[in-house]
Amino acid sequence: MEEGKADGLLAHLEMLEMRAHEAAVKKEEMQRQEEKLARLKARVQELRLQRDELRAKVDLQQKGQLGKEGVVSDPAQPNAQAVLEWKIKSLKAMLQIFYLTGISSKLTKRGVCFSISTAYEGTYLDSYHLDLLTQPEVRIQRHSVPIFIPLEQIAKKYLQTDIRRFMSVLSDHLNAYVGRRYQADQLQEHFSDQIEGALQRNSLCNLLVFNYNVSSQSKTFLFNARLLYGDLCSILPTEVVISCTPDAPASLAEMAGAHSDLFRHVALHKAFRSFRSAKESVSGAP
Repeated sequence: MEEGKADGLLAHLEMLEMRAHEAAVKKEEMQRQEEKLARLKARVQELRLQRDELRAKVDLQQKGQLGKEGVVSDPAQPNAQAVLEWKIKSLKAMLQIFYLTGISSKLTKRGVCFSISTAYEGTYLDSYHLDLLTQPEVRIQRHSVPIFIPLEQIAKKYLQTDIRRFMSVLSDHLNAYVGRRYQADQLQEHFSDQIEGALQRNSLCNLLVFNYNVSSQSKTFLFNARLLYGDLCSILPTEVVISCTPDAPASLAEMAGAHSDLFRHVALHKAFRSFRSAKESVSGAP
């Protein structure tokens, strides 16, 4: 009789976990839509910049063809002042695009100083700074980017050809890193009662290993979790391995599979929040 009651509670727990999972997935989807909208707005600004650049080039060609005295000049040699004004206008438009994506900047005597603000779930986390020299070629003068972020590889790929792309990719890496770190911190801070031992993580927080308690049939068992974030621009793991102790009942294997799927789609601390809510609901059930 008691075993049947325990099985019923376990089924109820799994149902609540599924509902919590669905609600969390919907919320994550809404956040992704908001991020997509922000990217689209930035893309609109970028296209407007490209349009303005084309217009400016046409204007420069026209000004180059007509000199001060109305004499036709070489169209390939436009007025130096007009060229300077066009470059300044283009740079200011580019900085406005960065502002929309959480990147602020200011012009310096020798280049541009950027500040990348990172956040997760609307919570401001850290800012990283980057000074670029633009003469004779674009290069990094100084920065505060963590050593484990692949800045050198990103710079080698984009810095000389597309500064906008370079800053965008660097921002993606930094925001993903602080997002993963934030999740691990939240897990340790708010769910230490469910974690057995220390949470192991590397500097980049793209590998997390920890043990956590799972209750079943009035007993407590340990699940071991290994989360690998193969995509360094993602806050969700690409590979999740959940294993349980050999003496765990067969029903826990299905729960481990459900947990694995949840970790792939929902932020780590949100997954544990859903576990706790489901457990409390079962405890309070008549």
